[in-house]
Amino acid sequence: MFFTDQQRWDTTGVHGNPLELTPNFDRMATEGTHVRYSFTCQPVCGPARASLQTGMYATQTGCYRNGIPLPPDSQTLATCFNEAGYATGYIGKWHLADEEPVRAPHRGGFQYWLASNALEFTSEPYHTVLYDGDNNPVTLPGYRVDALTDAAIRYIDAHQSNPFFLFISYLEPHFQNHVDDYPPPDAYGRERYAGRWMPPDLAALGGTAHQHIGGYFGMVKRLDEALGRLRDALKSLRLSDDTIILFTSDHGCHFKTRNSEYKRSCHESSIRVPTALCGPGFEGGGQVRDLVSLVDLPPTLLSAAGLPIPRQMQGRSLLPLLRGQDADWPDEVFIQISEAQVGRAVRTHRWMYAVTAPDRDPNGDAGSDHYVEDTLYDLENDPHELRNLINFESHREVAEVMRARLLRRMLEAGEATPTITPAPTMPSGQRRVDPWELTQ
Repeated sequence: MFFTDQQRWDTTGVHGNPLELTPNFDRMATEGTHVRYSFTCQPVCGPARASLQTGMYATQTGCYRNGIPLPPDSQTLATCFNEAGYATGYIGKWHLADEEPVRAPHRGGFQYWLASNALEFTSEPYHTVLYDGDNNPVTLPGYRVDALTDAAIRYIDAHQSNPFFLFISYLEPHFQNHVDDYPPPDAYGRERYAGRWMPPDLAALGGTAHQHIGGYFGMVKRLDEALGRLRDALKSLRLSDDTIILFTSDHGCHFKTRNSEYKRSCHESSIRVPTALCGPGFEGGGQVRDLVSLVDLPPTLLSAAGLPIPRQMQGRSLLPLLRGQDADWPDEVFIQISEAQVGRAVRTHRWMYAVTAPDRDPNGDAGSDHYVEDTLYDLENDPHELRNLINFESHREVAEVMRARLLRRMLEAGEATPTITPAPTMPSGQRRVDPWELTQ
């Protein structure tokens, strides 16, 4: 598992970024399986990570905001692989405990441990401090991405003779909290990428992107080089043909264009992430164009390894899609939002619809029994989400269809069915929606 933090999908070449930041990811996606429409189920670190470890939505794990530890008795990817006789290892950022260093019962079942709960607070870009299995601090040399990659390669080399499941969790391209900045490696200073290409939503909306995008892209470049190094290590050890790699991220980054920080919103910039797989079962898999959620990735890994999928996992394996066997894949993804708001959203290929609970505490309430309509975007005609249509008379029927989708998905995720107050409407001029467009 190659896991990045706060990486937008459009940092990659296969998604149209022209800066050649990700040749290794792009090759992995084109030769393996590219999940073109991949989304987090919770656009904030801890809840997304809980979902990725358990295959369950944040309200089911109880980790609906940062700072809530993953219950020690959770059935995780690590516990599943442990039971199957795999060695399991975790390197990097954890963010699923409420302590530093993280004691063994709170490590999600991973046997080998070289990690920090909040890597952004225990380290600097050129001063990486983690904790080993005995909770001793370990200082690693080099730029932080390289330091973690070196540790991962050492783990792979030491475990090459037996089955292993390694989860490497980078901090980059997340900002360095205490300076509110995106420090790239010296080789890719901000000037290399600043002032060149800008994602269209950021170019239109501003925020802090012009200040930070150069450093952010430099971080992405180094991450991609790390991916290349890991794949080279597997090739040199003759493990490539027997090893699955999954690349994904916990959420995206909108650079303070949608709220006062960097994520925690329903927008593509917050929820859409780059995802690709390679290795047995995924080589030549092409492009998955169905909508895939973070909760679908744990059952995918387990089924690819021939292991049973725990009953409580709420996602589903991608393997039937690759084999053309599953015609019943959901037409939308479901997103829970916390901290900046108590919100819920569904995203189809065509529409994004979101509701909020303005009378709830974003840091204290996991959900609500009452929401109000907040957002509706037509992603076909407005892919950068610059015009909110929720109040338009022309789109009232779209909102009603999407509201029904949202209520169904909330119920399926284990939430109680709430009431949703429709948004007030206003005239919409020449705009209209044909009936066949409602279910896209």
